[in-house]
Amino acid sequence: MTKRRSRGDGGLHWDERRQRWIATASLGYGPDGKRIVKRGSGKTKTEAKAKLKEVLRDYEDGLAIAPADYTVAHAVNDWLAYGLNGRDKGTVDTCTTLSRTHVIPALGARKLRDLSAEDVDRWLAEKAKTLSTRTLQGIHSCLNRAIKRAMARDKVKRNVVALCSVPKGREGRPSKALTLAQAEAVLKAAEGSRMYAYVVLSLLTGARTEELRALTWDHVDLVGDPNARPPVPPHLAVWRSVRAGGDTKTRKSRRTLALPKRCVDVLQQHRERQRTDQGDSWSTSGLVFVSAAGTSLDAANVRRDFRNAIKGAEGVDPGEWTPRELRHSFVSLLSDNGIPLEEISRLVGHSSTSVTEAVYRKQIRPVLQGGAVAMDRIFGGESEA
Repeated sequence: MTKRRSRGDGGLHWDERRQRWIATASLGYGPDGKRIVKRGSGKTKTEAKAKLKEVLRDYEDGLAIAPADYTVAHAVNDWLAYGLNGRDKGTVDTCTTLSRTHVIPALGARKLRDLSAEDVDRWLAEKAKTLSTRTLQGIHSCLNRAIKRAMARDKVKRNVVALCSVPKGREGRPSKALTLAQAEAVLKAAEGSRMYAYVVLSLLTGARTEELRALTWDHVDLVGDPNARPPVPPHLAVWRSVRAGGDTKTRKSRRTLALPKRCVDVLQQHRERQRTDQGDSWSTSGLVFVSAAGTSLDAANVRRDFRNAIKGAEGVDPGEWTPRELRHSFVSLLSDNGIPLEEISRLVGHSSTSVTEAVYRKQIRPVLQGGAVAMDRIFGGESEA
């Protein structure tokens, strides 16, 4: 004889219309006096009971019940649509590309509630065979932020992605710096091209490419004030960049740099050429560097024009160099000529010398050798007979 359930234990019945078993449980009464009933459904009695247990567990944990078909793809697409508001367009494009190229195709069909740390570990390990560590960090971050947003909206109990570390990926192309001979060859090859002033300014001041693309003529003083005390040399005010909001990378990136004479001469020629090529429209945007159509440059414009400009440089393969490596070369050339690390750090707009050492550790060899040089001077480089 079947034992009767205790009062409040709920029930299990077949729903003819839905063609499913329905398990129910009564949890007392709400503030409005209505009975609180939770349900779970399944094609079998066992499946319905298991679903009800899961619903009750989530209810006790204070979680809303996410739809059973809510997948990783739903969470990622929701984050892309609503979680990146106010971010720079470049950031949004990058996150969208990484998510739709690497995250959704591999994990998108997985139900969010069923996603495990093992799933994420296997996914990252497989991606590490073909992607760089930097890209692996990017796709991990995208998934992590999407799941974190879903967790805040009670779609899942915990963020398993935060429990997974990023493996080491394939070695990327290392940054490098021009030697003095290569730098002179690059300057010679670029002379006469539209990119000549850009190359000279980047190599001789160390300004970031994103800062030069946003540079305006009202932030360039090619005369200075020789009568001031102390005299004010021709200078460049690095106060803007193409980042969201137009600000520089960090607060200390805002800096004013004295211009070498070669930069002054080249910028004067560049301004006259700009007036000749564009007439009165050259000053509409106020930008120092513009495209052939007079519009602002993007990263692809700069990279393409830079490589075209240095094609004739002896000992330099244009395909192996990028504009940002002119900044690396600036650091390397200063370091090779004994400029202190503290001064280099201020010139490139870093918040501290530790940042300069971390980013340009391959370019500051003479600075790191300073201790050995000092010891040789103190104790003598030659052993006594």
